[in-house]
Amino acid sequence: MATEQDVRRIATALPGVTEELWYGTPGYKVAGKGFLRLRTEAEGSLVVLVADEGEKTALISSNPATFSTTPHYDGHPVVLVDLDTVEVDELEELITESWRQKAPTRLAAELDGRSNS
Repeated sequence: MATEQDVRRIATALPGVTEELWYGTPGYKVAGKGFLRLRTEAEGSLVVLVADEGEKTALISSNPATFSTTPHYDGHPVVLVDLDTVEVDELEELITESWRQKAPTRLAAELDGRSNS
């Protein structure tokens, strides 16, 4: 089980991340581009970007208790994550990959440099 504090800790540890309102909800941006936000419409739910619709479908199919979507996100590589059912290590991977969807190349290289150290 993950918490909003886990989300904040993981997201703010990534290079270039700012914490600010995004669509009126607590969110995180890199280089001014949103990549992650908490949903106020569904407490304990997180909006993350994924690589493509195929990954979205695979996540939802593999674990519908944790991953879902709404008609609002049809046609978009976005998945909703239930914090009550996701493990912290999986959450870290999801947030990092969401960040990579918007991060400039130099920041991605900075993160990759940290990982290789």
